[in-house]
Amino acid sequence: MLVSSRNLLVVLALAAAVLCPARPAAAIANGDDAPDRAYRFAVMLTMTGLPAEGGGTRDSWCSGALIAPRWVITAGHCFRDADGRRVSRTVAERTTAVVGRAELSGADGHEVEVVGAVQAEGADVALAELGEAVTDVPPIPLAGPAPRPGEVLRLAGFGLTGDGDATRPPDRLQTGTFTVDAVGAALIETSGRSPRADTSPCPHDSGGPYFRQEPGGRVALVAVVSSGPSCPHTGPDYSARVDSLAGWVTSTTAGPAAGPLRSVAWAGAVVLLGSAGLAAVVVARTVRRRPPRG
Repeated sequence: MLVSSRNLLVVLALAAAVLCPARPAAAIANGDDAPDRAYRFAVMLTMTGLPAEGGGTRDSWCSGALIAPRWVITAGHCFRDADGRRVSRTVAERTTAVVGRAELSGADGHEVEVVGAVQAEGADVALAELGEAVTDVPPIPLAGPAPRPGEVLRLAGFGLTGDGDATRPPDRLQTGTFTVDAVGAALIETSGRSPRADTSPCPHDSGGPYFRQEPGGRVALVAVVSSGPSCPHTGPDYSARVDSLAGWVTSTTAGPAAGPLRSVAWAGAVVLLGSAGLAAVVVARTVRRRPPRG
């Protein structure tokens, strides 16, 4: 349990996101354009032909981060069936991951087919398995030291810039910095810092990485976006810590890859890689559930 001066947060056994209807993807409200070749581990997951109520289909997308050459971490509710149940499989007719590309219309980076998904049990977190190993984009490592109140983290995400905007992503990866307001055993509470106090994640920033920027240009993944109020807004959003999940990552990495094992050559070398994974939790206030970010 996490206690702050404003809120009492509880860890939910079932994610609030699973119980909420899907909303179109959106990115960071009142953020900045990410520079070229910055935060190349940031990923946009595009789902085409998702099942919808009444037998129809819809398109959507989520944010995520490359944590291993064949794996992207994102929100669990990015992979759910027409009844809103999170599932350990791809759901759309086609799911792709854009990796290593700040400008979506650019030619750098990769567009890779997603061939599988793995849900974290009891948590709104999923891993998307790539059909090819991306070996020329360094994955972001999990943070070692725990997050601490007052620490400044950066968030990167794809999508729109507000709840009321048109349902298509921006041309470029968006980013902003956030202050950690409170830290619990499995989750953190953050609020906007720059470029504005109401810089905030929006729907479909689900799975977007909160990361620590360390001396020498090193980065480390601290948390992933789960839920929060409408955007833009001041005050807290809620994200799942990943620093305490190293054991889960190690055990799942040792398992065989579920999808076809292919590779992308990097500097003349061919690398064949298996699985990696993460788990997290979704948070909510005790008196009011927060909508998911995707």
